[in-house]
Amino acid sequence: MTKTILQVPVSNDLKEKAEEAAHKQGFSSLQESIRVFLSQLSQGNLKISFEPAVRLTPKAEAHYEELLKDIESRRNVGSARNARDLVSKLNEN
Repeated sequence: MTKTILQVPVSNDLKEKAEEAAHKQGFSSLQESIRVFLSQLSQGNLKISFEPAVRLTPKAEAHYEELLKDIESRRNVGSARNARDLVSKLNEN
C-alpha cells in the first residue's frame, strides 16, 4: 500500500483544540482521529450534520452537579423490584 501525505492548513488554535478533543474521545493522536474519519467517510459510513451544542445555564449545571453528587453518595436514590413497584413508589409523593 502506497501512502500519501495529506496537508491541510489550519490555525494553531484549531489544531490544538482538535488535538484536545481527539484525546478526550480516546484517540492517541489527532492524526489517528483523522485516519479513522477518512476511513469511515470513504466507506460511506458517515452522515455529517451540524447542530449547535446544547449549552446548560449555570443554574441548570449546578442542579445537575447536585443530582450527580446525590447519586454518587446514594442520597435521595431508591430502587424498585419491578415496574409495578416503581410506579407505586413514584405515586407515593
